[in-house]
Amino acid sequence: MAHLLVVEDDPQLRGALVRALRDKGHAVATAPTGMTGLDAAVTHRPDLVVLDLGLPDVDGAQVLRMLRAVSDVPVIVATARDEEPEMVALLGDGADDYIVKPFGAAQLDARVKAVLRRLGGGEGEAPLRVGGLCVDPAAREVALDGVPVELTPREFDLLAHLARRAGQVVSRRELLAEVWHQPLGGADKTVDVHLSWLRRKLGETAQAPRYLHTVRTVGVKLAAPDAASSPRPEGDFPDGPL
Repeated sequence: MAHLLVVEDDPQLRGALVRALRDKGHAVATAPTGMTGLDAAVTHRPDLVVLDLGLPDVDGAQVLRMLRAVSDVPVIVATARDEEPEMVALLGDGADDYIVKPFGAAQLDARVKAVLRRLGGGEGEAPLRVGGLCVDPAAREVALDGVPVELTPREFDLLAHLARRAGQVVSRRELLAEVWHQPLGGADKTVDVHLSWLRRKLGETAQAPRYLHTVRTVGVKLAAPDAASSPRPEGDFPDGPL
């Protein structure tokens, strides 16, 4: 049973979400404002937060940024806003997933379980080593040449998936399906943006890669610098750049 916190100002929707999530077997607490939600998340440490954006006191995006400064609790943003730039910005601010209103209880429950499964999926897994890069799924820690690398939860999931497939080319379609649990076509630039941030934190660029190598028309490959080969130049994919 997961302990969830729903931050939602609409009393009818809040009540409906509580009933639906409890029917799915979750324990649910609620908060009607951004600040009470922030306090509840820090004080009671739920397993996951469902965060509305249109809150009466503080915009939910600001609540997310404040929460990320003090906690790594998983957050699913629930919003009526569906503009891609805003969704990409929210993911960059630390949201683990988002769901666009209106949505059904089954869809929200599936996303809650997917996020919790993904974040807990590394328990007992041995550290993954690729050259000087060490990815520890159990501790959710990354080090490069012995120096810790601070990643967001989604950046870690992306790197861990690539590390499990080290030396293999992984398609954008697979990354969307396995890391984001979304079909191709939802939030087109999400993979590109996260790979760009990941490269920056690993001290490389798409033009001068060390570990993350784009293979034209195929996908992206994580490989140690001395093992990386680039028989094909980097470039765009049919469905967008990585």
